[in-house]
Amino acid sequence: MKLATMIAAAALGGAALTGAGSAKAAGDYVSIVQEAAVNAPAAQAWDKVKGYCAIGAWLKTTCEITAGKDGEVGALRKIAGRVEEVIVAKTATSYTYADINPAILYHGTIEVVPVTPKTSKFIYTLFFDQASIPAEQREANRTRRAAMFANVLATMKAAAEAK
Repeated sequence: MKLATMIAAAALGGAALTGAGSAKAAGDYVSIVQEAAVNAPAAQAWDKVKGYCAIGAWLKTTCEITAGKDGEVGALRKIAGRVEEVIVAKTATSYTYADINPAILYHGTIEVVPVTPKTSKFIYTLFFDQASIPAEQREANRTRRAAMFANVLATMKAAAEAK
């Protein structure tokens, strides 16, 4: 097959895929980014909060690893016996998880960033598609999630700064 023919075929295939995807309604994406200054070095702060199921204590509920190894990509946790999340990425001082419910495309990232040799900050980023939430409930849902994770962040900060 000639290069020009291959390029034309690829372009048609791409156009077909683009057209097929346009039938789905556009998402209503929300990002909530919260930060907390931590009076501890980044490595020390991360050691105190890196447990994937530590969120159970932060939310005052249960959490169990149901598949994989705690802290590794692919580890699956179940929070409060109903919410299942999987680690989809990680670094030395962060991890990103996704809710396995595809309806809301929910992802969260917790990371520790050094500020000085003796201080750091937590950055908690939540991202989700609220298109499946009734329009009149979206702002309340976003506000509830922001408040819940502000509390989580405060609990993480206290744990990281504890001696």
